[in-house]
Amino acid sequence: MSNPLFESSITSLPLVGRGKVRDIYAVDEKHLLIVTTDRLSAFDVILPDPIPGKGEVLTAVSNFWFTRLKHIIPNHIVDIDPESVVAGESERAQVRGRAIVVRRLHPLPIEAVVRGYLIGSGWKDYQLTGKVCGIALPAEMRQAGKLPSPIFTPATKAEMGSHDENIDYPTCEKLVGPALAEKVRDAALQLYSEAADYAIGRGIIIADTKFEFGLGQDGTLYLIDEALTPDSSRFWPVDGYAEGISPPSFDKQFVRDYLETLDWNKQAPGPTLPADVLERTAAKYREALTRLVG
Repeated sequence: MSNPLFESSITSLPLVGRGKVRDIYAVDEKHLLIVTTDRLSAFDVILPDPIPGKGEVLTAVSNFWFTRLKHIIPNHIVDIDPESVVAGESERAQVRGRAIVVRRLHPLPIEAVVRGYLIGSGWKDYQLTGKVCGIALPAEMRQAGKLPSPIFTPATKAEMGSHDENIDYPTCEKLVGPALAEKVRDAALQLYSEAADYAIGRGIIIADTKFEFGLGQDGTLYLIDEALTPDSSRFWPVDGYAEGISPPSFDKQFVRDYLETLDWNKQAPGPTLPADVLERTAAKYREALTRLVG
């Protein structure tokens, strides 16, 4: 793994924007360079300490799924070496193993969340209403319980520092149109189901995940951003799973659980993470990659 990268500094390309984790640069009118840094966000706040190797793990995991699942839906990656679009060894070192060149697409204004298990905001919603995003579930389900079948529970995409908001399917239809909402729902459910079936054979339960989609100029729907990573998903070890608890995980839930022990209002700036939390989190990301990809 390279040295931790909190923020990239590619001066040979115009900066388009910085997200919670990714820095985006313009390559030309049709392509973007996406650099996955080692930043970590929790409760929609970017924490001050990078997780060593995280960006490389996320890139490797995403690229694995993009290749494995491309028969379901095309994705935004193009066959251009990221190192070929930047200048100088310093910039090549920043993109090596952690960047991709992608098509410029029009992102949809929703996140396509699929849940296979009852946890997180879905569990909180269920405790209050017996439903998740308007979908009624069986009575007396327990925390982390497996759902009868995976459910599509979209969310709005919030501005930096704000929280995504769960929405019901009719609201999703209003935002993107009924035909496109159906396409997104069906693709997301198929992506999740195939990935979950594969992962469980590698000792990982994918409890839930979120996808993002974009449209090409011809109306083609593409999978964009990242796919089924420890940042966009909850990964639980099969041998540590049980209902009635928040199972141990390979994702940033470990950091969330640590932050919940602090007297912090979940507003920026985020607290500094101890060295042992950084290393144990990095190890969880690496183990997820090893289990999934080998």
